[in-house]
Amino acid sequence: MRNAAATSTARTPSAPTDTAVPLDVRLMRSGANALLVLVLLAGLVVLGERVLRSPWFNLRAIHVEGEVAHNSAESVRRHVTPLLQGSYLTMDLGQARAAFESVPWVRRAAVRRIWPHDLVVRIEEHRPVAYWAREDTDDLLVNTHGELFEVNLGDVEDDKLPLLAGPTGTSLQVMTMWQTLVPVLAPLKQRVERVELTERGAWRVRLERGTLLELGRGESDQIVARTQRFVASVAQVTARFDQRTIEYADLRHSESYALRLVGMGTTPAAPRPGKGH
Repeated sequence: MRNAAATSTARTPSAPTDTAVPLDVRLMRSGANALLVLVLLAGLVVLGERVLRSPWFNLRAIHVEGEVAHNSAESVRRHVTPLLQGSYLTMDLGQARAAFESVPWVRRAAVRRIWPHDLVVRIEEHRPVAYWAREDTDDLLVNTHGELFEVNLGDVEDDKLPLLAGPTGTSLQVMTMWQTLVPVLAPLKQRVERVELTERGAWRVRLERGTLLELGRGESDQIVARTQRFVASVAQVTARFDQRTIEYADLRHSESYALRLVGMGTTPAAPRPGKGH
């Protein structure tokens, strides 16, 4: 008979599980862990604030690039520096851009950081093409985009800018009409001094010798057609009256126009070219 060897296996006691730990102990451990996390976060916040406020990150230089025809880089910095808030790290670039765009003559500014202490701003200045008439106050200026802007008018170097006028919000429309009519009126050899869009939508033009043209209402191509008809024949009309200067011309007639010459009354309506005079 074979005797089977008896084997025994040793069992080690298992580690206590969470369910074996009393509830109050588990809560105490969780609270201690949470407190530790809060202390670490608070320390990081304090450290971060100290870093952000460190004098090492103070703004040290502002580099001005782009168009500075009416502003020097130094005048831009002098105007803007008191308006800038925060350090290199904390400065709001949107607010910084607004500060630069508050400088007279500045139309648009693009601001960026240069590590670790500098700002670079690229400036686009307004380029004036005309004055904009306002009642009971100083005129504004119109830039090449048809936008209105306000500066010291004594800083304007071009003394031959035209005067534009119209209802609120029409500066681009009036500027475009002025640009369209200048080459059309060039054969008259008089500079266009004023272009106006009335509240009723009618166009008026005044030339440098005081000639007033009533162009009436209509689309741009209609206004141009009337003006071209006038320019094409007016020299033949004024030749009959010793080339007297035109004081007033009414171009609103469908097939003709009426003239008032200096020193004379209104002449009969001049016919369209090709229909005789």
